[in-house]
Formats: sequence, structure tokens, C-alpha cells
Amino acid sequence: MTGMHGQMALVTGAGGGIGRGIALALAREGCGIVVNDCRATERASETVSLVRALGVEAFAIDANVGVSDEVDRMFAAALDRVPRLNILVNNAGVQTWKSLLDLTEADWDRVIDTNLKGCFLCTQAAGRHMAASGGGVIVNIGSGCNKVPFGKLVDYTASKGGIEMFTKVSALELGPHGIRVNCVAPGAIEVERTRLELEDYAGTFARVTPLRRVGTPEDVARAVVFLASDDASYITGQTLGVDGGLFTQPPWIDSPAR
Repeated sequence: MTGMHGQMALVTGAGGGIGRGIALALAREGCGIVVNDCRATERASETVSLVRALGVEAFAIDANVGVSDEVDRMFAAALDRVPRLNILVNNAGVQTWKSLLDLTEADWDRVIDTNLKGCFLCTQAAGRHMAASGGGVIVNIGSGCNKVPFGKLVDYTASKGGIEMFTKVSALELGPHGIRVNCVAPGAIEVERTRLELEDYAGTFARVTPLRRVGTPEDVARAVVFLASDDASYITGQTLGVDGGLFTQPPWIDSPAR
């Protein structure tokens, strides 16, 4: 990759899972990392240590991305320590497992506030800074449910679908300021959280994924690094699926011949 050494990236939800994978992948390209996490400060500190071990600058800021005052505080604190943020990765996200008829207003608000409103607030704050400082890159983390509805994840599906269109309109408006905005849409990715969803998460999703394996945080992170780099300098407003082909196919009953 080109154009990454010496830059600074803010990665939300970087205390573990995909967020930590993204932070480490960017750090390997020479990018310093602002590690954001809302709840698990010890995990954020661990990410910071892992990033620093790669020889680049890193520090953590605890903030709820769904609250405007906390987002303002986070960006102010980051820019007190570094002169410029070149990259924002909107990764922070939560979900609830409930049917539409059982979902509470509080469930809906928590997921939409974190996933979609948080993406808006952080993009707006970063966009203002980047527009005034010569441009930058924003990468949003979507999901396969950007296009395919997930049952019992109505709030999550709505938030991620919103992120895809938010990515497009952000790219449209921020492009003249030299800011590129793209989305990465992961498929079945094995992390600590998803392992709790099924007894054999990896085996279950490998069977229905054309590449016959589940993804890893590193798979997602490599896509983010590409979109954040100068190698993607003419790419904006796009959604890149990182799903092993999972969401390219309609549901189909396998025949014995297959």
C-alpha cells in the first residue's frame, strides 16, 4: 500500500474484534492509531499496546459515538495530541437479537444511535476537520445486511442499510473537499462475539459460503487498508463486500449432485 506512513487514523470500536484487526493492519502500514472504545477500557489499552509494539503512535479515547458531546470531546482530545487526522474508520456497532414484534424502543434507539447516528456524528466531525486540513479518507463498516435482510436483527439491518446510503451521500458532498468515503460490508466473520451466536459458527457458515470458510478480522482489515490508501485514490462512494461470496447467491437447497 502507498501513502500510509506517518498518517493518523481514528478507529471507533477498536477495543477488540474487527476494530482491533483494522487498527493493527493500519499500524503495520505505518499509520498511528487513535483507539476509540465505549465500554471496555482495558481492551482498548491492550489494542494500544499492540499497536505501539509495531513502532507507531497510539492512544485510547473512551467515548460513546452515539452522543454528540462525547464525539466532540473525542475529536478535541485527539487533535490536542496530533495535528491532523487523515483517516476515520466508523467501526463501532452493537446489535440485539429480537423479532420485530418483540423489539423495544430502547433496543431500537441503542442500535440506531450507535451504528447509524454514531457514523453520522463521527463523519461530520471528521469531515469538518479534513475539509479544513486538506482532505482525508473515511471508511464505514457495513454488513451483508446492507442488501440482504437479517431476521431478528431488524434494528441492526436498518442501521447497516442506512450506512450504505449515508456512505454514498457523504462521498457526494465531501468529494470536492478531497475526502473519499467508502464502505466495507463483511459477511460471516469469526470473532469472540459471533462464536457465541452458534455452537459451530465457523463450520455452519463455511458450508454456505462459496469460499468454504468464514472470514477473519484480518480479511476485513485488508480491505479497509486498501480503501484508506492512495492505491484507492479514485474510489469513493462504493461498498466493498468482504464475504467470501456469501451474499452473491440467493438461498438454494443443495441437491445431492452438489
